[in-house]
Amino acid sequence: MKSLRAFFAAFLLASLFMSPAFAAYDEALPDPGQEARARSLFRDLRCVVCQGQSIDESHAELAADLREIVREKIAAGESDDAIKTFLVDRYGVFVLMRPPMRGDTYLLWFGPALLLLGGVGVILLTVRRAKRRAAAEPENPPVADDSVS
Repeated sequence: MKSLRAFFAAFLLASLFMSPAFAAYDEALPDPGQEARARSLFRDLRCVVCQGQSIDESHAELAADLREIVREKIAAGESDDAIKTFLVDRYGVFVLMRPPMRGDTYLLWFGPALLLLGGVGVILLTVRRAKRRAAAEPENPPVADDSVS
């Protein structure tokens, strides 16, 4: 048991020191203000491969490409809105971590709540049906007596 604990402790320690070696490093912009602006934009843009992560968090190749595009456009002097518009035109509104509320994004905004309400409704129906069945069945069903007198 002690050797297993020692193994896990060594594994955790090694993974702690090795994780930076596997991180994807991009070339930062030389101007710290522009790099801060780029990092802020990275957090506002969704990785279209990972879908649950921003391009700031993702290690996917496409996320690295998107980070490079954003940095190039910032270096060229484009505004944040112009960069977002370019990416939305190219990848759709889903590329935004916080898509605007409009007709074609209602499902993104209200879909999770609708699924939750649907799940609660199914649970309530199941519980009601189980209660009705329990109420319809007699509590002490007659026992069949197979003995012949």
